[in-house]
Amino acid sequence: MAKEKPREGIATLGDSKGILLESGTNEFEIVEFSIGSVNYGINVAKVREVIQRLAVTAMPQAHPYIDGLFTLRGRAIPLVNLPRCLNVANTGEAKNIIVTEINNYNIGFLVENVSRIHRISWKDMEPSPEVGDQSRVVGIIKMPDRIVLLLDFETIIAEINPEINAKLTTVSEAAADVRATRADAHVVVAEDSPMLRDLLVTTLHDSGYRFVRDFGNGQDAWEYLQGLANRDGEISKHLSIIVSDVEMPKMDGHRLLKLVRNSERLQEVPFVLFSSLINEEMRLKGEALGASAQISKPEIGQLIDLLDKFIFGKPQGNPQK
Repeated sequence: MAKEKPREGIATLGDSKGILLESGTNEFEIVEFSIGSVNYGINVAKVREVIQRLAVTAMPQAHPYIDGLFTLRGRAIPLVNLPRCLNVANTGEAKNIIVTEINNYNIGFLVENVSRIHRISWKDMEPSPEVGDQSRVVGIIKMPDRIVLLLDFETIIAEINPEINAKLTTVSEAAADVRATRADAHVVVAEDSPMLRDLLVTTLHDSGYRFVRDFGNGQDAWEYLQGLANRDGEISKHLSIIVSDVEMPKMDGHRLLKLVRNSERLQEVPFVLFSSLINEEMRLKGEALGASAQISKPEIGQLIDLLDKFIFGKPQGNPQK
């Protein structure tokens, strides 16, 4: 069951970030907002602040989702018209802007109303049903009187900023012997965004990592890892490294990391957090839980260099340019 905080908590959103329970408890906080008759949510860790709608300067040839730029504390920030992005017609007046920091990228999202903050267990968030390739919902949260949809903001930003997709698919060319070495490694990937997961797995395959098992949430990944831990022989024969997002339904990356580090068989396996939430606070949480490394999306080149380092002791490919 979600624990609600009143609307006045929104005004001090910046102060509330970080009061979440101890790392690895599998709980998180969301800001709930509405567009039309639908309620949506965004992870508090992605939100810098919530403000009233400001004047916007239009930009020529901007992406269709972008209304323009607004200025906040001397910084020009793009504003996404979220009702237009979600193809929601005949909504009420959009009153609020949710200012976010995702993938080290500051961007605002225009919404109708921001209501309250909820503390929720990831196990209470269900993966989004398969309703089409264009769905931007990564999870659903069932409240007593309504459903709150958790949006895939990373995918929205990637649609607006093609550079993100380029960074997720651009890596240095590897020689044949390097690809042959990578082909023997066994990689487990946990990432809830279908688009980002497909890009990540495809890029790993193209780089020579043939054995990649991917999962859409930490719970499924953990069940698979437990199965590997029960096999005979050295764990390194079955598992080389784990790459995980932080924000996922059922079980988040921090909880998954904590379980791996508490497992006698798995505790020495390299574990890399690859997430849009790697800010200063989240990095400290990851370090406290025993993350081998933490990389902010979408730096896939850095990720592959780290995989090479942890698995083989040194980078295998050419230096990134």
